[in-house]
Amino acid sequence: MGLSTRRGSPWLALIVLTGISAVGFIDRIVLNVLAEPIKLEFGLSDTQLGLLTGLAFAVLNVGLGIFVARVAERRRRMSLIALGTVLWSLATAACGFVSSWVQLLFARIGVGVGEAVGLPATQSVVSDYFPPERRATAMSVLLLAPPIGAFIGSAGGAWIAQYYGWRSAFIAAAIPGILLAAFAYLFVSEPLRGQFDREGGDDHVPPISAVAKRFLGLGSARNMLIGSTLASLVGFGLNAFVAVLLLRKFGFSLLEAGVYSGLLASFPGAISVFFGGRLADHFGKTHPSAYALVPGICLLLSAPLYIVAISSENVAVLLSVMCVAALFQYAYLGVTYGTLHNLLHPRMRATGSALLSALYGLLGQGIGPVVIGAISDQFIARGFDGGTSIARAMAITAGLYLIAGAFYCLAARHLKGDFEKVQNM
Repeated sequence: MGLSTRRGSPWLALIVLTGISAVGFIDRIVLNVLAEPIKLEFGLSDTQLGLLTGLAFAVLNVGLGIFVARVAERRRRMSLIALGTVLWSLATAACGFVSSWVQLLFARIGVGVGEAVGLPATQSVVSDYFPPERRATAMSVLLLAPPIGAFIGSAGGAWIAQYYGWRSAFIAAAIPGILLAAFAYLFVSEPLRGQFDREGGDDHVPPISAVAKRFLGLGSARNMLIGSTLASLVGFGLNAFVAVLLLRKFGFSLLEAGVYSGLLASFPGAISVFFGGRLADHFGKTHPSAYALVPGICLLLSAPLYIVAISSENVAVLLSVMCVAALFQYAYLGVTYGTLHNLLHPRMRATGSALLSALYGLLGQGIGPVVIGAISDQFIARGFDGGTSIARAMAITAGLYLIAGAFYCLAARHLKGDFEKVQNM
């Protein structure tokens, strides 16, 4: 069994890993609320903002994440997680010392590299701490990290930026990661791989092609991959520009925009992630299709709600309806990871998480903000003001949630048969 022989406390591990993941999301999201002052200082277009908030982070994160995941299938995962957390924290701090857009671009690439080292293994560790019937719930707890990180990064980053400048916000965001990395390395045990799985005793690490083949060969996994990737594109894109929308269209201060955008991405999102997993686990015991129908229905409801909210000229309507939309928006996250892990061999899971994160990173975070920024620039070129342009771009992109939800509904048709097929492999 090598390094993976200790049981440890599953809930301690889950809490610490959720904290680390939240810090990672703080370091991602803090740029969103700082986008407008950075744009003004460096004279950037909305497309360039999209590149900073998306593609710069994803460019090396994708390929390196898959490579590190292969290492994580064989080595002590907690060491990789701690190392990656230190790396992305230092890169975040470096963002506070740049003197040009190009330097900031490379610093953001550094954040992506650090997260590629640290994050793919977190879901693999959680899967080895919890049995299959509790994994969707455990993954949903782990994936509370994005909404928690979104609020802290947005509200905290805006507060620091308003009183101390945007550079100080980056430096402050780097500190918690270094502290958590040390705690994780010293106190979180490496779990026994596959201890709850029929295939757990096998030390053979399947090649990447085998992981991809299992994903693509199962109708449920294939459709969930497409649906969740589209959903991540919309989600990352919208989140990147909510604060910008509030600043431009409704005249919010930087602190107000940070607090409200953070609230929208945090508490409703946390409820959505957690109860999405709980509902799927509850109904999935008797109806396996629930693992796809729950997120699918939630995404279908999100699209019209976001379009109505973003199109409104009344800020109270925008904030309240967007809050309701966020209650459905993130239900797919924990369910998707938990379900896909149940379809994978224990030594496929870090690689599977990395492949899924690669899709989310490149097509979601990498492309989503750029798409919205580019559409907004087209409206600006046609004479629309900045607030109207960004609102129209966001509303158009939100419509893709309908397509994402449809793919989850297609996945539901295959889930029961695919679970049975995997059990017999």
